[in-house]
Amino acid sequence: MVKILHLSDIHMGSGFAHGQINPDTGLNTRLEDFAAALGRCIDAAIEREADLVLFGGDAFPDATPAPYIQQAFSREFQRLVDAQIPVVMLVGNHDQHSQGEGGASLCIYRTLGVPGVVVGDRLETHRIQTQAGPVQIITLPWLTRSTLMTRPETEGLSLCAVNEQLLARLRIALEGEIRQLDLALPTVLLGHTMVDTAMVGAERFLAVGKGFTLPLSLIARDCFDYVALGHVHRHQVLCEKPPVVYPGSIERVDFSEEKEDKGFVWIKLEKGQAEFEFQPLSVRPFVTIKRDVSGKSDPQGALEKAIAQQSLNGAIARLIYQIAPEQLPDIDDRALHLALQDCHSYTIQPELVSQLMRPRMPQLGADQHLNPLEALGAYLAHREDLAPLTSDLMGAAEALLQGEAWVLEAERFTGGSPGVSEAIAAYEIESNEQTQLRLL
Repeated sequence: MVKILHLSDIHMGSGFAHGQINPDTGLNTRLEDFAAALGRCIDAAIEREADLVLFGGDAFPDATPAPYIQQAFSREFQRLVDAQIPVVMLVGNHDQHSQGEGGASLCIYRTLGVPGVVVGDRLETHRIQTQAGPVQIITLPWLTRSTLMTRPETEGLSLCAVNEQLLARLRIALEGEIRQLDLALPTVLLGHTMVDTAMVGAERFLAVGKGFTLPLSLIARDCFDYVALGHVHRHQVLCEKPPVVYPGSIERVDFSEEKEDKGFVWIKLEKGQAEFEFQPLSVRPFVTIKRDVSGKSDPQGALEKAIAQQSLNGAIARLIYQIAPEQLPDIDDRALHLALQDCHSYTIQPELVSQLMRPRMPQLGADQHLNPLEALGAYLAHREDLAPLTSDLMGAAEALLQGEAWVLEAERFTGGSPGVSEAIAAYEIESNEQTQLRLL
């Protein structure tokens, strides 16, 4: 049995806007948060005597991190080298250089020949010797369209057609790797990709280069005992046999991940089966306090009460409240700042409620439940210009709902006026497969 720790999407150096400078170290506290989360993952690998660590990509926000950020990252992985625990580092979209064949931030580990570290920057099969025996790892890094789109055969093709070509080539290449596998060894596919059934989050906004989506059927293959994925920040299991798992990111990047658990996946792998369990990490909480006090007689008290109901010690918080312009003098900003002082960092975002945004038709408000005919009647009651047609429109609508044919003769609303009947003929509503309204 091979014990594996699977983590992904470290994004060391992200989220600085939510931090502050630590006067003792001179570093942004959010960098320290991310480094601490990675440290807890490495601690778990060492304490549980992992045989292998799989990193699913996206080490940094981009391919050119500052030296002190690289140092914070490499310091933790050096501990795995010292413990003689092999690690496979997969190249994600944030790790790739945006300029042509510029390489990736993680390739320095291969260039320096760091012992026990395998960098997966191409589709390739790696045979890794662990303390519990050999394991086969197929690395599938982030794929982009850029290289393919510079070739003559893609000239003039739509983006969809280019995606189809790229997917077709990947199928062939992946099948080639699969046919060379040793069927007696446990096998893992390590991929940094977007799978079509995944639920996405902050990675939508963080993407450096736009890739394409893989169908689950392409990677959920019987030849794989476990499919370790990266790129999506929310932990999720897309398939049970074989397990296709996103561990998610190890720290919250922004408020879009406020409700998500962060952690890694612990795996016990054997040929033909894999037991896995998500291990949550204790990370800094994000808390949103949102209140509409525009109708409150004491808006300040309502806001202070809402703040007091939250556990904010050390949290990254945001207070969002809606307020009417005439209530602004009732708000004591200093008191709000004092109420939020236990937060690690916070923002206050007041939103003015315009008095011009009153609904013109109260009976059609969101809290009302009207059937279609009642809704149409309420609408027509506020349209004086349509008053002569009210009965006809209501009749047509009723016929439409009942699937009946309904014809409006021109004379019914022309009053026999000469010239009008020629301009306005008749309306007919027909019920067929695509109920249509046409002018006769």
